[in-house]
Amino acid sequence: MIDRRQFLVSSAAVAALGQTVSTAALAQAAWPTRPISIVILFAAGSGTDTMARIFAEKLSAKVGQPVTIDNKPGANGTIAGAAVARAAPDGHTLMFTSNTSHAAAAALVKNMPYDQVRDFEAIGLVGLVPFCVVAHPGAPFDTIQELVAYAKANPGKLSYGTGNSTGVVAEETLKRLLGFDAVQVPYKSVPPALNDVLSGTLQYMVADMGTVLPHIKSGRVKPIVSISSERSPNLPNLKTLREQGIEFDLDGWYAMFAPARTPRPIIDRVNAIIREEYSKPEMQQRMRDFNVILKLGSPEDLLAFQKAEIEKWTKLAREAGIQPEG
Repeated sequence: MIDRRQFLVSSAAVAALGQTVSTAALAQAAWPTRPISIVILFAAGSGTDTMARIFAEKLSAKVGQPVTIDNKPGANGTIAGAAVARAAPDGHTLMFTSNTSHAAAAALVKNMPYDQVRDFEAIGLVGLVPFCVVAHPGAPFDTIQELVAYAKANPGKLSYGTGNSTGVVAEETLKRLLGFDAVQVPYKSVPPALNDVLSGTLQYMVADMGTVLPHIKSGRVKPIVSISSERSPNLPNLKTLREQGIEFDLDGWYAMFAPARTPRPIIDRVNAIIREEYSKPEMQQRMRDFNVILKLGSPEDLLAFQKAEIEKWTKLAREAGIQPEG
């Protein structure tokens, strides 16, 4: 004989499960019901902004709703990250972001306004972003060795810009490894820092290759060294640090997240669109043009990757002696 209390408990559990499934199914069927906002952590004109706009166009065509870009630069991506963490988890606010807000920020910001893992749903990794050191054409150095020699011979005269966490951590690590000093000038994003390198106000900076490549090709900046794990196919003659005996490399990355508790069917749908669109030959070519190395996968793949990256960036920041600010 079935115990009546057990039956009631079982019935309630089944009903609750059915409600959850129904809610998820409805969320998938109804989404999106209005325009979607993709929040990004850097200013217009940055590599992240460009990548987000490319995907926004594809997403809009797929879901039949306008997709807008909401630029919220500053504070190592935490302004944008906090806005997304607080947003309604209904799939109408997404975040196209980088290692800055979702891996490095905890090592750079003293009072984090969100948890990089718990306050978000991982959607999907897009790809890795190679970085390099670039300088004004008139800078009195053409190699990383000459840059170090100049800094040592001219204390206090060498200045560089940082517009994201990769630049901050890379520069501090290089100064520690190579034993030189230079004056850091922080910016909210890469484009304004790059503008000051172009004008000669700053001598050099670390930047993503997608942003600086047009200026390298036009001769308005000169490449010094790649800090990435491999040479860029668009700059095949630019050696990496490791190829020059300097044991360090660092890549940025692009990924998409949503507020925590966003229904899984929505997460899966956006992930499927990412994988479908970026797998198309024309999109793959566009990514090559922007120096993005595609690394597509599941939400679970992104979550595991992100956790490993948080550990890596925290270790690098600690070894470089970077103290959280704010």
